[in-house]
Amino acid sequence: MKTNILGLPVQESELIVTELNTLLSNYQVYYQNLRGIHWNIRGKRFFDLHVKFEELYNDSQLKVDMIAERVLTLGGTPLHTFEDYIKNNKLAVGKNISNDEKAIHLIVSSLSDLLRMEREILDKASAINDEGTNSMMSDFIVEQEKTLWMMQAWLEE
Repeated sequence: MKTNILGLPVQESELIVTELNTLLSNYQVYYQNLRGIHWNIRGKRFFDLHVKFEELYNDSQLKVDMIAERVLTLGGTPLHTFEDYIKNNKLAVGKNISNDEKAIHLIVSSLSDLLRMEREILDKASAINDEGTNSMMSDFIVEQEKTLWMMQAWLEE
C-alpha cells in the first residue's frame, strides 16, 4: 500500500481531501449565511443576536482556514472559488432573513447538516488512523453539538 508523507494511505487520504473540500464549501456558505443574518437581523433581540451571529461567523471563518490547511496537509488543494462552493453546497441558503426565529432555524439546520458531514469524515479518517483529521472533526462536533443545544433552547421560549 502506497502511503503519503504522513504515513497515511494515499487513495483513502485523497477521498478524505474530497470530503474536506465539500465541508469547506459548505462552511463558506454557512459563513455567508451568518454574515447575512448578522447584517439583516431586526427586532427586539437585535443587540443580542447581532453579537451572537458575529461570534458564529468569526468562528466559522477560523474553521474554514483550519479545513483548508488540513486539505493542504493531506496533500490536496483547497477549493477557493464561489463556483466550487455553490457546486458542493448542501446547506439551505438564507436570503434576506431579518426575523430572529428564521435566523436561528437556519443556523440549526446548517449545523445539523455540517455535523452529518463531519461525522462521515470522522468515520473515514478513523478507518485509516488519520488522527489529525479525527481530532479536528471531534473538536468541531463537540462545539457544534453544544451550539445546537443552545439554539434549540432559545427556540423553546
